[in-house]
Amino acid sequence: MVITGLVLAGLAALIHVYIFFLESVAWTSPTARATFGTTAEEAEATKSLAFNQGFYNLFLAIAVAAGIVFAATGETEIGATLVFVGAGSMAAAALVLFISSPDKRGAALKQGVLPLLGIVALAIGLIL
Repeated sequence: MVITGLVLAGLAALIHVYIFFLESVAWTSPTARATFGTTAEEAEATKSLAFNQGFYNLFLAIAVAAGIVFAATGETEIGATLVFVGAGSMAAAALVLFISSPDKRGAALKQGVLPLLGIVALAIGLIL
């Protein structure tokens, strides 16, 4: 179960790297605008906010990736802590989005289900 949790958290990290790319690199592109449902004018007006937000997603992904590396090298406590913090923050942010923006619940589920499953699987694996 530990490996399953790490794989799920790793997949969540990859999604968050992609979100970083969309928000911090490609925010005004047609792909990012279609993904986030913004107009060209809205994207331009919110470019600096999205740039900053994208880095939050990247940093969470880095924390999870570092945790996976530590866990894979036998430093289970350090690795699990980093995965729990990174994936837990991803899941918590998704919950906030889910509650605060009913029209974005699909996006919240896309960004939050994998880290949540990763946390649950990792916790079960560490307990058993």
